[in-house]
Amino acid sequence: MNNSKAAFVEELKSRTKNFSLRAIKVFQALPATDEARIMGKQFLRSATSAAANYRAVCRSRSKAEYFSKMSIVVEEMDESLFWLEIIEESGLLPPERLKILKNEATELVKIFATARKNTV
Repeated sequence: MNNSKAAFVEELKSRTKNFSLRAIKVFQALPATDEARIMGKQFLRSATSAAANYRAVCRSRSKAEYFSKMSIVVEEMDESLFWLEIIEESGLLPPERLKILKNEATELVKIFATARKNTV
């Protein structure tokens, strides 16, 4: 792997990990209601799963395994974006609290979907 590709992979590892850490903060900021806990846990699971699965992508042993694991990353990151939208649109947290995280989720979905597409 060349230096620029290795640096890009490390940057994505860092971005997905930071996304997970920020997801924890969002979860902690949610009101203590049943619906907030349910949506918050769903969001937290998908955000942390995307990060963990991206690390697994980096250890893929074949193109097929890479494609399969990257598909999971795309799905989990897109699900994270969905839950952020639901949390915002239901009024559980204000839009300004979620804007940067929603933008990051959108960017990461695009990056990972493109990476997956380029393996075919």
